[in-house]
Amino acid sequence: MKKAYIFDFDGTLVDSMPYFGDGAKQMLDENGIAYPQNVVEIITPLGFAGTINYFRTELGLSTATEEGVREFIERLHPYYRDIIPCKAGVEAFLRTAKAQGHSLNVLTANPHANLDVCLKRLGLYDLFDNVWSSDDFPSTKADPSTYAAAARRIGTTVDNCVFFDDNNRAVATAKAAGMTAVGVHDLSGEGFAEELKSIADSYVLSFADVIGKEF
Repeated sequence: MKKAYIFDFDGTLVDSMPYFGDGAKQMLDENGIAYPQNVVEIITPLGFAGTINYFRTELGLSTATEEGVREFIERLHPYYRDIIPCKAGVEAFLRTAKAQGHSLNVLTANPHANLDVCLKRLGLYDLFDNVWSSDDFPSTKADPSTYAAAARRIGTTVDNCVFFDDNNRAVATAKAAGMTAVGVHDLSGEGFAEELKSIADSYVLSFADVIGKEF
């Protein structure tokens, strides 16, 4: 093994965040809940559980957190199953990195019900040595121990791992855990891009621009 590359899924490998935002607003509309104009910007870094918690504590959603997360995930499932594309250059970058001898892995907060079906439809699933939801770990991506555990499962050390994510908090946490952390541009996080650049060890505007590059 050379480096172990670990990729986030939403906003990093696949262009799913527009569907995430639309699904969130539909959920609020159906519950008759008003929301700020920049709600999508607010929830973009939060993931499923964080979004529902924000809806409950800040906007007045009465649905229990666990039920709300399950409903939100199920609402988006058809998009992962049938529509959501990979981002530009992702497939070529992954295939080249695989040919270079790097271990490829996925670590995401999205559950396997959405994650696996989308990667298989896109023809990417078999490129990865491991495809993990954070459900596969006792802690979340907000906890450095998750990254250390992922490195152990791969059979390497954190300092041999390169983590790719569009989320500022996840990039900061992976870096704190000892990994090389690469920020990935996504339109949904445009307002946080400069902060992400300042946190990350390097920054990818598009995987199409870095095909063949080793991190």
